Amino acid sequence: MTPAELSRTVLATVRRAVEADELSLTGPVPERVVVRRPPRPGCGDYATNVALQLAPLTGAAPLAVADVIGRRLAAAPGIARVDVAAPGFLNITLQGKSHEALVDLVREQDRRYGLGEHQVGALPAPTGEARADAYAAALHRLHAATGIEPPARRPHPVRQTRDELLRTLGADATAWALLRPPAEDAPRTGPAEHLAQRESNPLFLVRYAHARSRALLRNAHDLGLEPGAASGRRDPAESELLGLIADFPRTVEAAARHGAPDRVARLLERTADAFLAFHDACPVLPKGEEKPSAVHGARLALADAAGTVLANGLTLLGISAPRHL
Repeated sequence: MTPAELSRTVLATVRRAVEADELSLTGPVPERVVVRRPPRPGCGDYATNVALQLAPLTGAAPLAVADVIGRRLAAAPGIARVDVAAPGFLNITLQGKSHEALVDLVREQDRRYGLGEHQVGALPAPTGEARADAYAAALHRLHAATGIEPPARRPHPVRQTRDELLRTLGADATAWALLRPPAEDAPRTGPAEHLAQRESNPLFLVRYAHARSRALLRNAHDLGLEPGAASGRRDPAESELLGLIADFPRTVEAAARHGAPDRVARLLERTADAFLAFHDACPVLPKGEEKPSAVHGARLALADAAGTVLANGLTLLGISAPRHL
């Protein structure tokens, strides 16, 4: 279940509660409900403030509204548990099958996951203004991926020309340096920051995580291990990575709606961090004399899905995603 699907489930639950007179609103049911990753581990897979949003329309306390919605939502397909937290948040834990279906969806859609069915087509003609060109190209790709027309942005300029940056940084690091900061911030374009081959360099970290995911697939193939279905209880590191994978399409849509490719870059950084934490906490490949198991297959499928998100996000930013570093 993706965040968009969960949002629709929460909204349908609210409407059913209103129709059953369990909630009495003085205004219309909202058209959209926001679900997000919770700020701390141990608070479920997603959280929503819909009860806080509705409380002023009911005259009831947010916790009472959350109780009504939570009881109904807990019975919805794909949801394992709903916990109410002060002052009125709903913390939602998905069933294991929902996560399994998400990984299957990512692996099935592959390079289409989060990027829609649209074709990128020709990029806008360059103007010679380095950051304006980078933003125009990124917004064009976001529009192609989502069908949403991003707002025109005049990002903070840089002193170097596009050709100067390309000579100093190369195409990939130039794109990252210009698109990673929010449009209103001045980007830093020093080579020491963007060309360093270490994990303190966010671009290197993202590309390294992608390459590592592809190396796992190659090594697994040599061992006769294939990606498989999830089984058993999930490690917290797996849950964190799954949540970020699920959040990728919503982030792409939000980036298009606000004309903010930096949102995609930040999600890629978090996904790379989560993937490497998962890689360390949950061995994907058997060690020593250990035989491949269903757990290894499930982790391999998750690693494959994470690599797909990293590759697709880099593609949106106009950056290559090498399989070897």
